[in-house]
Amino acid sequence: MRNDKDNVIVNRTIEFSLAIISYCEVLEQDKKFVIAKQLLRSATSIGANVFEAQNAESKADFIHKMKIAAKEASETLYWLILCERKDNYKCDINYRNNLNDIIRILSKIISSAKGRISGFIWMLLWSFSNFQIIKFSN
Repeated sequence: MRNDKDNVIVNRTIEFSLAIISYCEVLEQDKKFVIAKQLLRSATSIGANVFEAQNAESKADFIHKMKIAAKEASETLYWLILCERKDNYKCDINYRNNLNDIIRILSKIISSAKGRISGFIWMLLWSFSNFQIIKFSN
């Protein structure tokens, strides 16, 4: 069941996505299609994964979806840095500031969620996943 109470990370990622959509429209008007497409995909994927995590099947699934969101945030940071450093790209530093806040929140959520699962269970999950990798590779 979906938890629809006010959620800081969901709200922050939605607002960030909306801001990036507007920025990518400006990039496209300036014929910067490749960067606009990459930035739009990675930035909106952050919020999509966070939103999906709210309906996770398990704690491990929640953590996995949040880790994907964190990876997408890292990729988005890369595209924003390129926009900041490239001439003729009108990039507002607030995009990166907001993204850094989102990355910090995601990191805290992931570390807190991991702390709630006992080390023994994580060890079993890790051992099982490694066993499967070894089993499939032989």
